[in-house]
Amino acid sequence: MTVLRSMILFVLAAGAEIGGAWLVWQAVREGRAWWWAGLGVMALGLYGFVATLQPEAHFGRILAAYGGVFVAGSLLWGVLVDGFRPDRWDLAGAAICLLGVVVIMFAPRPA
Repeated sequence: MTVLRSMILFVLAAGAEIGGAWLVWQAVREGRAWWWAGLGVMALGLYGFVATLQPEAHFGRILAAYGGVFVAGSLLWGVLVDGFRPDRWDLAGAAICLLGVVVIMFAPRPA
């Protein structure tokens, strides 16, 4: 159950961070209304809170592992929202990052 909870929280955190950054991007780079950036800032703040719900106690480990989820999630966001088509190197890099998540978060450690 802990592994499932961690993965759900990583996905929620990625949605908040990537979505928030995308909203700010839309306001600044694509000329959307200023309130898009405001919504983005709120989503980015939500990301910070979601990350604290992880069962792992070490901040550095959570953020390091989350980095891999962020990389893969960003590519997926680009595909689903912006019509981006990753190439094989994007996919290989994302797979390596996700493998890093598994090693960092779930490798057996002495108690």
